[in-house]
Amino acid sequence: QVQLVESGGGLVQPGGSLRLSCAASGSIFSIYVMGWYRQAPGKQRELVAVINSGGDTNSADSVKGRFTISRDNPKKTLYLQMNSLKPEDTAVYYCYADVSTMSRKRMEYWGKGTLVSVSS
Repeated sequence: QVQLVESGGGLVQPGGSLRLSCAASGSIFSIYVMGWYRQAPGKQRELVAVINSGGDTNSADSVKGRFTISRDNPKKTLYLQMNSLKPEDTAVYYCYADVSTMSRKRMEYWGKGTLVSVSS
């Protein structure tokens, strides 16, 4: 079994910053792609940013230049540095991981989410 636990969400004023973390644990042989998705009230879940094991990244146009995704492979931890936050960034942010387990099964996992609220 693999667990993804997010942390770092909270309430922040427009223009502020937050750093999200996602720690992966459990029966992990290797982690391929990791990413952040978000779901705002009444909307579908959308991609925020993804990163592969080699450090290549891709992000949504709406966050380019403001959000930075990174990962620490030895620590099995994913990060999202969010700067210049806007009210429209308000959402539950979910961590995602494409994992090869110790039994060599390729599986996708999701965290339970962390709430980011941007409001004055």
